[in-house]
Amino acid sequence: MTPTLNQLHEAKTALDAPLFSDLPGDIDISFEFFPPKTEKMGETLWSSVATLSPLGPRFVSVTYGAGGSTRERTHEQVVRIQNEAGIPAAAHLTCVNATKEEVNEVARHYWEEGIRHIVALRGDPPDGASAYTPHPGGYENAADLIAGLKKVADFEISVAAYPEVHPDSPDAQADIENLKAKFGAGADRAITQFFFDPECFFRFRDEVAAAGIEAEVVPGIMPVMSFAAVQRMSAMCGTAIPSWMEGLFDGLDERPAARQLVSATIAAELCRKLYAGGVRQFHFYTLNRAELSYAICHMLGKRPAGEAA
Repeated sequence: MTPTLNQLHEAKTALDAPLFSDLPGDIDISFEFFPPKTEKMGETLWSSVATLSPLGPRFVSVTYGAGGSTRERTHEQVVRIQNEAGIPAAAHLTCVNATKEEVNEVARHYWEEGIRHIVALRGDPPDGASAYTPHPGGYENAADLIAGLKKVADFEISVAAYPEVHPDSPDAQADIENLKAKFGAGADRAITQFFFDPECFFRFRDEVAAAGIEAEVVPGIMPVMSFAAVQRMSAMCGTAIPSWMEGLFDGLDERPAARQLVSATIAAELCRKLYAGGVRQFHFYTLNRAELSYAICHMLGKRPAGEAA
């Protein structure tokens, strides 16, 4: 994609001025949480919701465990966030371990509770399974799920995208065709798996556009809470970790405050480069912790409603 004059201006600004100077906060943000397992984890989640909600996210989403293992907890948190925090909430929903009617029933409950946004995913294999297998009588894949959900109600639907190719896809072209099928079935936007190289996203954005997909593709940003945890997650989803990253976190295992500073710096620089490349929507994988995401949004000029950047 040929850079626009505005993008060239942004790139020059990023080089000539302090990296985050005078950013107007003209971005849309969203946040992802996971359902807590304990009362203490629940307190952490709600502290994070309270911290991030003044930034005016366009939505927050709550994940759904492998095999539908967190179905009830996901439902509880999604409804509570929408009703008590006043933020549009999106529920993750998968095809795994459920018939079509069981999935549809969950979706109907969401609609009745006022939830209008679903993050529709094929889902990971349940614990102990080495590969995904459609449930007998269930939805075959994400595109099939989306088509089914659209018959239940007129949900807003977000889906997943994989700049570095889904581990189950034979190649990048098949991955793009699968994404195209999801939009064809009625999806409204795609949110990418996390990545650490801005060029990875730009390359993917160009490939998506070349395939004739005009819908919104939002980069998913993962601030590093633990380098070891990111290594595990990256191995599962095929995300490349830059060779320089391990060295930056080396020696910080027992220094969580310093680790947070390093993590915020890396993620904010990634977002600044994406911004310079024309990106104005960001989705943050918070891991139920608010401070890193809040700090990054702040550096990008995003302020609580009523406060000027």
